Amino acid sequence: MAGKRQRLAQRRKACGYTQEQFADSLRVDRTTVQRWERGEVDPQPHQRPRMAKLLQLTSKELDELLVSDTPPPVPVNAWAVNGTPVDDDEIDAWELARRAQASDVGSETLNRLERAFDDLATSYPITPPQELLRRVRQHASYIVRLLDARKTLAEHRRLLVVGGWLSLLGATLHIDLKQDHAATARLQTAATLARQAEHPEIEAWCYETDAWRVLTDGDYVHAIELSQTAQRIAPSGTSALIQATAQEGRARARLGHTKETYAAIDRVQQMSAALGMPERRKEHHYQYDPAKSLAYTATTLAWLGDSAAETYAREVIHRLSPSDDITKWPRRVASANIDLALALLADSRLDEACHSAQKAILSGRVVPSNHWRALEVVKVVEAKQLPEASDLREAYEGLKAIET
Repeated sequence: MAGKRQRLAQRRKACGYTQEQFADSLRVDRTTVQRWERGEVDPQPHQRPRMAKLLQLTSKELDELLVSDTPPPVPVNAWAVNGTPVDDDEIDAWELARRAQASDVGSETLNRLERAFDDLATSYPITPPQELLRRVRQHASYIVRLLDARKTLAEHRRLLVVGGWLSLLGATLHIDLKQDHAATARLQTAATLARQAEHPEIEAWCYETDAWRVLTDGDYVHAIELSQTAQRIAPSGTSALIQATAQEGRARARLGHTKETYAAIDRVQQMSAALGMPERRKEHHYQYDPAKSLAYTATTLAWLGDSAAETYAREVIHRLSPSDDITKWPRRVASANIDLALALLADSRLDEACHSAQKAILSGRVVPSNHWRALEVVKVVEAKQLPEASDLREAYEGLKAIET
């Protein structure tokens, strides 16, 4: 059993929180806070920035508090019988306790791995998938080596969790690059690690990610099934639950399920509003925020043919465009421009639609898994025999050539 973290509990009390209040502020169960303070489990990487803020600590100070300050005693004196010679059974018991606490991994190594994953997840929207995949591979390879090292049970679980997150991100990048076999292998690995670590949110993300993959292949019914499975697995109030609901809405929009689509949009907006604004300024791929709700709503309404898609798409572009330099856009802005183009084409505002589509394509932020979305706009423009059709087709073919 891991040692207690009395200093963590004392800091919580000093900041005026009961265990229940602290749990509510972090959107976890009270039992989770109890297990943190007993040293049985560690907070997840995405929970730590919020914890540090509530406790008025730096991330380094929080890491120090998460180190056990009352390690379980090795039963040398407590269980020794006065005047009784030490026998082999006692020596074996002491050695077992010593080895249980021995580790070649260490808390600091795990902290760095968890921070590295967060950095990779926040780099996802603005980094070419080939480049990010190289970094994911390096960290995943290091985790494989650590799995063979001596470590405590708590450290082993943390290693499985961060390995699960990295495998999930790797699968997402393979999907972006249309590398299906590698994506399947990484998704299966992520799900296996999630189950071993008893981490349902990662497992839910695996189903949600696969739902997106089959949706891009046009299998909308299967996408709904996978999204609903993810919703059943995902813990209440988690980003995975919101994302899976949004994914179901997008698949239903492609099938023309109008009533169900609007119901999914409403659920997403309610759940994302309850999360509030995230602590970090950068977008984290596995942490939902209200801006993501806008982007998903824009896409869903554009596929449904609802003119309101224009308003949502313009709001995403306004909020997230860092500059007029399209090469600096995050991917969400490129997608919003495609959504805007679809909405404008439906409204016969053809020149502006072509302009938005061309900016999205030339930005370099449309990954291979989203080429089909850009192609939809190109085909509509060609069907209308607009003069911009040839330029748009040329830009699209150039995009494909770069990524192949």
